Amino acid sequence: MDKHATFAALHRPGNPVILFNAWDAGSAQAVARGGAVAIATGSWSVGAAHGYGDAEGVPLDAALANAERIVRAVALPVTIDFEGGYAAAPERVRDNFARLAATGAIGANFEDQVIGGEGLYPLAEQQARIAAARAGTGAGFFINARTDIFLKIPPEAHDSGRVSEALDRAHAYAEAGASGMFVPGLLKLDLLERLCAKTPLPVNVMAVPGGPNRAALAGVGVARISHGPFPYRAVIKQLEEAARAALG
Repeated sequence: MDKHATFAALHRPGNPVILFNAWDAGSAQAVARGGAVAIATGSWSVGAAHGYGDAEGVPLDAALANAERIVRAVALPVTIDFEGGYAAAPERVRDNFARLAATGAIGANFEDQVIGGEGLYPLAEQQARIAAARAGTGAGFFINARTDIFLKIPPEAHDSGRVSEALDRAHAYAEAGASGMFVPGLLKLDLLERLCAKTPLPVNVMAVPGGPNRAALAGVGVARISHGPFPYRAVIKQLEEAARAALG
């Protein structure tokens, strides 16, 4: 089984793969030594570690070079947070995803918010973008379609109507060639359970401090749990405290 198939097979509803997000080759190696079965990056962490902001703040060439270094550094499957694909037009999305696949990465997050703009791409437009990403990468590449529906509103506004909207997008994204559905921000277990039961794609959520634990998320059918920027923030906090103790 190649790395593409190995990674796809890790997405099991009720027994989620845990992705403890890295940001460069060194952190990827540390996560691998910690027992990871795959490596995932988080765009916020990559940006912060390299002196840039989030939202495609890392230049495309630098982001691709970082991805290639991570792939070379570990033997595990590597999936990259590719944000909005560094383009709006489908043909440019296709070309950028082809460049990402050429680094050896086996998958990517691809989000539907308009980077540098407002709101989300209209459904049909994001479908076309996902289809373009698929055309640029081939059948085995794991396109984790991220929707920012739940990040655009406060948690208390998360309700069944928003889940229905997310499900519409999940079905459309699956038709366009997506491999998974990422719903960062959604942590209400009853809503997650409905989403997991009705979506055609394995569901990815982002773990947050104080949020539902692994067992609870597994119990409602989640297939993938990522940790986003939180590993980076924890490491940097520890580094700062160690520096303060040494220098104080």
